[in-house]
Amino acid sequence: MTNSVPTLTLERVARTQWITFRRTDQLNALSMQMLREMTAALEAAIADEEVRAIVLTGAGRAFCAGADLKEVAGATHEPGEPDLLDLVDRAFGLMRHGPKPVIAAVNGLAMAGGLEMVMACDLVFAAESAQLGDAHSNFGVFPGAGGAAILPRRIGLNRAKYLLFSGENVSARVMMDWGLVNTVVPDDALRAEVQAFTDRLSDKSPAVLRRMKAVANRALDLDERAALAEEMLNLKAHMRSWDMREGLAAFVEKRKPQFRGY
Repeated sequence: MTNSVPTLTLERVARTQWITFRRTDQLNALSMQMLREMTAALEAAIADEEVRAIVLTGAGRAFCAGADLKEVAGATHEPGEPDLLDLVDRAFGLMRHGPKPVIAAVNGLAMAGGLEMVMACDLVFAAESAQLGDAHSNFGVFPGAGGAAILPRRIGLNRAKYLLFSGENVSARVMMDWGLVNTVVPDDALRAEVQAFTDRLSDKSPAVLRRMKAVANRALDLDERAALAEEMLNLKAHMRSWDMREGLAAFVEKRKPQFRGY
């Protein structure tokens, strides 16, 4: 039965949609209700033309501790109904492949599915005290949202195997050195730093960011020649866009461009 208490809160700040996880007693572990609410929030933010960036963060001392294992252990699946893995695939897919920048503001623990959620985001800001790790092996659980498949691409094979096999956490600064975290900031500055960054993103062309994200996401799956060909195709399509014409006109006229996203 779905709990009537929402598992997250939504806040619009300027043109940034903040999604804050609120299952603090469970370290923001992913329940089916939370995944449904997260998917609805992501879909709404993607559909809203006023939203230019999406931020995910957690309340309390965790970003997300992974799947709610108590719910997983007691789950009964009705035929034809999506299970937890289906819901994870949908929500994380919106983060990975949606048209807008998605930023993880990692405020505390990010483990197992929480780490996989971080990897599904485009950029990662982390508080100084944040700890990140895989943790699946601690409970005999196999990852299903990128722990084994994506982590080696992000931090290298040997480092990924260390986290996967050991189940240990490492600091945000270590993860920045390893390439997963973009920047580490003091705990009390995390929200302000992320908001300042997304405010800058809001001045960019949504059309060009959308195309950049799509091409960059596919680049590692293509050889160099194919990746460059795809980039050129996107450039040729983008040259017919309002945003490119507006950007060039604004440059010539020495004014701030007014992008429309198409």
